[in-house]
Amino acid sequence: MATVVATLAPGPDMLFVLSSGMRGGPRAGLLATAGIATSEAIHVLVAAAGLSALFTAVPAAFTVLRIVGAVYLTWLGVQMIRRRGDLTVAVGQDARISGRRAYAIGVLTNLTNPKMIAFSVAFLPQFVDPARGSIGVQFAALGAVLILLEFVIDGALGVFAGRIGTWLRQRGSLRRRIDAATGGILIALGVRLAVER
Repeated sequence: MATVVATLAPGPDMLFVLSSGMRGGPRAGLLATAGIATSEAIHVLVAAAGLSALFTAVPAAFTVLRIVGAVYLTWLGVQMIRRRGDLTVAVGQDARISGRRAYAIGVLTNLTNPKMIAFSVAFLPQFVDPARGSIGVQFAALGAVLILLEFVIDGALGVFAGRIGTWLRQRGSLRRRIDAATGGILIALGVRLAVER
């Protein structure tokens, strides 16, 4: 249930999937989701490898990662407002985003999302019990649930966005408002992440 709530909560990943679908169609929305899911698999592997112990022993490592993520989110937000970022719903030839690019940016967006790192490193291990067998198998099962929910929720969102993308691209003023609102949300997320303790 906690994973469903976390996946439904709007954040950088969901915004990117929406934008990819709008710019590149349903396929790009699904490939953006696949990129995010790939990154989530990396997070689960890192959690299974015991990186939570590193972050506990060296809190500065997580702080650095948090600041890098905050800077990246703020930069994405500024680019959206300026209508130059990869997330914008642009008009014309530049409106399209290739599936390969949507996948690659999806991986990067999720890898630099400290909330996702915290979720994987601090949340998942709570459900692992050495008395119940192989820790690796338990992490793999939890990771599979996380990735499956990612595909169901964000994948459906990406396909939906792909279906309405053409309609939105034809409405310039609405597109600009969506870009500005999304950019503002990303900047707010970045600032909030930077000032969190």
